[in-house]
Amino acid sequence: MKKIGTAYLLIALLYLGLTSFAFAGSKEITVSASIVLKNSFEEIGKRYESNTKTGCIFNFGAAGNLLKQIAGGAPVDVFAPAAKKFMDEADALELTVAGTRAEFTLNNMVLIVPADSKTALNSFEGLNSAAIKKIAVGNPKTVSAGEYAEDVFHFYKISGSIKDKFIFTENVRQVLDYVARNEVDAGVVFATDAAVRSKEVRVVAAAPEKSHKPAVYTVAVVKGSKYEAEARAFIALLLSDEGQAVLKNYGFKAVR
Repeated sequence: MKKIGTAYLLIALLYLGLTSFAFAGSKEITVSASIVLKNSFEEIGKRYESNTKTGCIFNFGAAGNLLKQIAGGAPVDVFAPAAKKFMDEADALELTVAGTRAEFTLNNMVLIVPADSKTALNSFEGLNSAAIKKIAVGNPKTVSAGEYAEDVFHFYKISGSIKDKFIFTENVRQVLDYVARNEVDAGVVFATDAAVRSKEVRVVAAAPEKSHKPAVYTVAVVKGSKYEAEARAFIALLLSDEGQAVLKNYGFKAVR
């Protein structure tokens, strides 16, 4: 009985060794993307893996911080920021592969409050109210949503009067967290972010398109990628009818 048990153990170990060897050489791309894309990209990533048999790892965060990581030599294959300025910077630093940059979706900005808030706030101008004491906003230097929010505040000429109320965050989902947990009175996020936690936050105003730079999302292959062909395939899926349908399902808009 002991011999049989030992034999099974050896077979099991041999099987595990072969399995590890079989997957050791599998290709795997890393996609650094603005955190607003998390839900939609995770679904697209599953489809990509199913279609190509190539692994897909995501690194989500604020676009400015992701760019710094890439500039610092982080092994990234695809970069997808939620503001064009960060892709422009990547291009200027020659961090992207020429001819791979593409615009793939649009979004818009909204003003949110906690779902159970009793505030009478119903406009961006209303942020001037003494009743509004804390406003969560992404750091405009590194967070795409923060840059657009800054535009909106300038458009309504309220930047100076509300600046002392700002609670700056490291990414747009942190704004969402603060509002959902009732730690601030209001916050500015992408419309798709608000939709993710619609039971915890309430949209009270949508920013007009003319109030901020177009929230156009771009994507490109990062120069030095070991898997450039596979990275290009991810972008192709993103731009395809299949990829666009996923984005639409999460509330994103088609690029005009």
